Amino acid sequence: MRILIINGPNLNQLGHREPEIYGSLTMEQVMEQLRAEVTETELDFFQSNSEGALIDRLQQQDYNAVIINPGAYTHYSYAIADCLRNIQKPKVEVHISNIYKREEFRRKSVTAEHCDAVLSGFGTDGYALALQYLLRNHKV
Repeated sequence: MRILIINGPNLNQLGHREPEIYGSLTMEQVMEQLRAEVTETELDFFQSNSEGALIDRLQQQDYNAVIINPGAYTHYSYAIADCLRNIQKPKVEVHISNIYKREEFRRKSVTAEHCDAVLSGFGTDGYALALQYLLRNHKV
């Protein structure tokens, strides 16, 4: 089984960017922790600051499920939302911070309705929680 973990803009700066909001772990450290937790499932990681690159990767559909943190695209990328709508595989949206405690524009997700579940505010643990959910509930 293969799970794609896809991250949008600025998540390559995790660990350095606003650690009071996003924590001190880098994305590489988060992914290492996930790989250590799950040995029987292949985890494929992809990050891009480009909307088109994220869509291109999602459209490859060479995976069994998706964990996606669209970053700022969460709030206005109808292109990513359309892409997610057309993927008939389990999908979980993850946000490191609680988007409902942030600025008004961050409280709306145009991508969430095309995912099976949304985790927000669990820090980087949200990725592990999403992974557990997929493994327990979707037999991926």
